[in-house]
Amino acid sequence: MTVLDTRVQADTTARDTVMARLRAARRAHNRTTGAVTVVLTLLLLALTAASVLLGGIGQVDPADVLPAALGLRDGLADYMIFQLRMPRALASVLSGALFGLAGALYQRLIRNPLATPDIVGISAGASAGAAVVILFAPAAFVVGAPVAAIAGSFVLVAAVHVFSWRGGVDTYRLVLVGIGLSAVCTACTNYLFTVADQSSIAIAMRWLIGSTSGADWTGVTTLAAGLVLCLLCTALLYRPLSGMALGDHLATSLGTRVTAVRVAALLLGAAAAALATGVVGPIGFVSLVSGPIAVRLVGADRALPLAPLVGAVIVIGSDVLAQNAPLVSPVPTGVLTALLGAPYFVWLILRRRQGVTP
Repeated sequence: MTVLDTRVQADTTARDTVMARLRAARRAHNRTTGAVTVVLTLLLLALTAASVLLGGIGQVDPADVLPAALGLRDGLADYMIFQLRMPRALASVLSGALFGLAGALYQRLIRNPLATPDIVGISAGASAGAAVVILFAPAAFVVGAPVAAIAGSFVLVAAVHVFSWRGGVDTYRLVLVGIGLSAVCTACTNYLFTVADQSSIAIAMRWLIGSTSGADWTGVTTLAAGLVLCLLCTALLYRPLSGMALGDHLATSLGTRVTAVRVAALLLGAAAAALATGVVGPIGFVSLVSGPIAVRLVGADRALPLAPLVGAVIVIGSDVLAQNAPLVSPVPTGVLTALLGAPYFVWLILRRRQGVTP
C-alpha cells in the first residue's frame, strides 16, 4: 500500500467517524425533542383538565363531568362544564399557542429575543384596533374584534418598518421604534376610553388586561381555525427561515427569496398575535418567553415548532393559577403572565447590555 493510499484510507476513516458522530448526535437530539414534546403535551392535558375540574367539580356530579365536557349533558352540568369551563380552557390553550408561535417567528426572523409582537408594538396596534370595536360596536365584538385586531397589527408592522428603515432594518432600531409606536397606540386607546360609553369601558378594561373568562365556543372556533392556518403557513416558511438563519447573503445565494419570506413571516406573526389578542385580549409576555424556553429545551434549530406548545402551557397554567391560587385569585390571566414575564424582560435587557446572549 502506497503512502497516498494510506492517507486516503485515513481520510475516509476520519470522515466516516465524523459522520457516525453526527448521526448519533442527531438521534440523541431527536430523542430529546420527542421526550420534551411528550412531557409538555402531558402537562398541557393535565392543566386543561385542572382548569375544567377546579371550576366545575364542586357544583356538578363528578360522574357527569366527562359527558358534559363532550356536550352530552344538559342543565347545570352542561352550563358549568360545556358552556363555561371548556371554552375558557380551550381558549387559553389556543391563544397561548398563537402567542408562542408569533413570538418565535419574530425572534427567529429578526434574530433578537426582544423583537416580539408585544414588545415592538404589534400587540398594541391589535389592541387599539379591537378596542374600537369593543367600545363603539360591542354587538360586533365576536367577529369584528379579531378582524380589527389583525388590521391594526398590519398597520403597525408597516409603520415600524417604515420608521426603522435606514438602508436596511437594524434590530435595535426596530425594537426602539416599536416601543415608541406601542406608546402611541396605548395613548390612542386611552383617548378612546374618554369618549366611549361607560358600560363598554368596563368590558374593554378587563379585556385589555388579557382574560379568557369571557371566552365562548365562537371564539374557540375562531382561534382553532386561525391556529391551523398559521401552523400550515409556518410549515411552508420553515425551510426558508432556516436558511435565513445563516444570513441574508448566504440565503439569497441558496435561492431563498429573502424579502418575500421576511414580509410573509412578519405578517404571519402579526396575524397570529392579533387573532389571539382579538379574542382574549393582549395577554402580555407570552410571546416573549415562549421562544427562549423552547430554545433552552430543544435548541435553536427546533424551537419554532415547539414554541406554540410552550405558549399553550404558559397561558393555561397562568389561567389555572389566576382562578385558584391562594392570595391571588381570582384575577385576569394577563396579570399572572405580566408578573412572570416582566422580571424576565428586565433580566433580558440587562444581559443584552452586558453583551451576553441569552
